[in-house]
Amino acid sequence: MAAQSAQEGACEPPPRPRQPGKSDGYISKLRELVKHEAEKNKSQWKTMGPAKVAVPTPNDFLQKRSKEPKLAPKKKEEDGKKLIPLSVPPRTYHPITRIKKNFINKNAVAVITGEPKKPRHFCVDTRQGDKYLLEPSGLFPKYIKKKNYGVLPKYVTRRNEEMKREEEEYQASVLDQLKKKAMKALSEEERTNVLKALKKNWEEINHAYQGLPIITDTLYKKMHKEELELKLNQLEHDIAAIEKHKTIYIANV
Repeated sequence: MAAQSAQEGACEPPPRPRQPGKSDGYISKLRELVKHEAEKNKSQWKTMGPAKVAVPTPNDFLQKRSKEPKLAPKKKEEDGKKLIPLSVPPRTYHPITRIKKNFINKNAVAVITGEPKKPRHFCVDTRQGDKYLLEPSGLFPKYIKKKNYGVLPKYVTRRNEEMKREEEEYQASVLDQLKKKAMKALSEEERTNVLKALKKNWEEINHAYQGLPIITDTLYKKMHKEELELKLNQLEHDIAAIEKHKTIYIANV
C-alpha cells in the first residue's frame, strides 16, 4: 500500500506556488443582497411542483344560492313613519264576478239570426262530372255587377273639375281684355266739338298755304308746300267722314 501510494504521488504534478500580490477576482459587496432580492421576487409558478398556496378549510364550502344577491329585509316602519294598515272594504263594495258564458246558446243564436250562405256556382265540363268554381274562372259576370262599375274614378272627376275651372278663368280673362279694348261711341256734343276743331285747323293750314310764294325755286319751298297739301287733304278726308256718319266709335287704347 505504501508503495502504491508512493507511485500515485510520483505521477501527480506538484502544486504551483501562489504568486504573491494576485487576488481571486473582484467580489461585489452587494452580492448577497442581489441574491436575496432575486429569490424574494421569484414567482410561485416558476417553481417545480405545485404552488404553495393556502388550502381552503372544509367548513368554508360553496353553498347553494350563496352567490345570489340578497334583498334587504322588509321593515314595518320606514323613516319613522308607520305604514298604512290595510282597510276593510265597505258594505257597498261589490266585487267583480266573472259570468260564465254559454257558448252553445251563443253559437245557436248566431246561426239562427245570421244570414244564410249563398250557394256557390259550379261548372261541369265532362261526362264524369268534373266541376270547378265558376266565379274565378272568368265565365261569371263578376266585375260588371260591382257598385262602382262604369263610375269615373275620383282622380278623373277631380282633374275634369280643375280643367273646367281653368277654362272658366281663361274665358273670364279674355272677356276682361275685350271689355278694356271695347269701342266707345262719341256723343253729339263731342262729335260737334271735334268737327269744329278740324275745320279750324284746316282754315289755319289753308291760310298758310295761300301765303306761299308763287315761285318755288328752292328745295325747302317745295317740301313745305307738299307738307301743307298733305295736311289739307287729310283734314278734308276726316271732316267729310265725320259729316257723313252720325255715330262714331273710338277704341280705348
